Amino acid sequence: MNDTPGWASPGSAPSGGQEPDASGPAEPADRPGTAQPADEPGTHQQDAGQQPAGSKWSTEQPPPSQWSAPTGPPSPGQAPPPPPPGPGWGPQPPVGPGAGYGGYGGGYGAPGPGGYPGPGGYPGWGAGWGGPPPAAKPGVIPLRPLGVGEILDGAVSTMRTHWRTVLGISLTVAVITQILVVLLRGLVLDDRVDTQALNDPSATLSELTSAMGDAMLSSAVLFVITLIGTITATALLTTVTSRAVLGRPVTIGEAWRDARPRVPKLFGLIFLLVLIALGIGLAGAVPGILVGAAGGGDAAAALIVLGTLGSAVVALWLMIRFSLASPALMLEKQGIWKSMSRSTKLVSGSWWRIFGIELLAMIIAYILAAIIVLPFTFLAAAMSDSGISGFVNTGGTGLGWTFLIISGIGSVIGSMITFPISAGVAVLLYIDQRIRREALDLELARAAGVQTPGTTAPGTTAGS
Repeated sequence: MNDTPGWASPGSAPSGGQEPDASGPAEPADRPGTAQPADEPGTHQQDAGQQPAGSKWSTEQPPPSQWSAPTGPPSPGQAPPPPPPGPGWGPQPPVGPGAGYGGYGGGYGAPGPGGYPGPGGYPGWGAGWGGPPPAAKPGVIPLRPLGVGEILDGAVSTMRTHWRTVLGISLTVAVITQILVVLLRGLVLDDRVDTQALNDPSATLSELTSAMGDAMLSSAVLFVITLIGTITATALLTTVTSRAVLGRPVTIGEAWRDARPRVPKLFGLIFLLVLIALGIGLAGAVPGILVGAAGGGDAAAALIVLGTLGSAVVALWLMIRFSLASPALMLEKQGIWKSMSRSTKLVSGSWWRIFGIELLAMIIAYILAAIIVLPFTFLAAAMSDSGISGFVNTGGTGLGWTFLIISGIGSVIGSMITFPISAGVAVLLYIDQRIRREALDLELARAAGVQTPGTTAPGTTAGS
């Protein structure tokens, strides 16, 4: 250990003529304000301004208020000194042999032999200081960069904390959506769509083409209706989640009033993204279609497969880059193109992380939904006139109103789970990226009326 003012080397002789059995730290003879002990038999008193022989104390010492206790072990028989009083020191335990400085306030480092901190340990300040103070948490998430588990937990906590509003929105949207789906399937689609040729090995090419066209048309109509319901639920739940982050309740009416002006633009954004994905898929299949028109045969089929796979990868990459456009449009009051640009900026450099989190959230949501929907589907098939065998042979079409109603009830319950998780994860990912890049946590803390223990610089990341 360096011999600097205020520190003594381990095992050095006490300075200032102090006896080994004296209590308290060894002090220099010329320390200002230090009274010299009276002469006693058997001792040699030093003059006030004279350095003792062999002493390494500096002639200029800090004032008493800045004096610090030495960290080296005391001489034999000498007890460790108590810490100086002052700001930052909490109530201290009694210090004795074996306690060491590492015991003050649960300081740094594990105590070594005799209670002193091991290599690299430092005496702690205050009572129980063990790291930076926790981030403020006015709502469902702490105001700092989030980990994967915290994002998922935040989405679930929003459902649990504001369950009346969240389940009310999800139930209303899911019921309206499923009523439309059941009516369309029961009155129009199941009577006009014939997909049995797809399960017939002896079907001709024209029959297969017609059946595939009917199946695609039916799926497209149902997809559009489901997409409309999903967009509406996402718009309303985005408002609920943003309020939940601040710890503020929101009713269904308030969520609708906040989201209503942005819903038309949100529809435009989603349909634009769907068109982009379809355009990329078509562009990938065009070379194979052209080769097939020229009589390419097997080469055309191979090009169509490769082109479709390549376009799917490109479309997935773009959809992840634009995945934060929806919350940016709703919360920042941005236009369609500006929200897509904001999403691209926020996702840049974090594509794989956002892709992994969204994929994990989607898998969890649909596993939970399948646990509910599948039993209802098989129950509906068993109670229908055709039975389970008819359900398997027809692919779930043309099974009557009983099947449609019972399976629709299962779909409503499943949607009540998938809607909040999907919307919540998207909003919390958006907030997390803005905290990491733009220190949004400071703005959120001010909006929530809480004080943050520290500042988060843009670009700060947390373990994820």
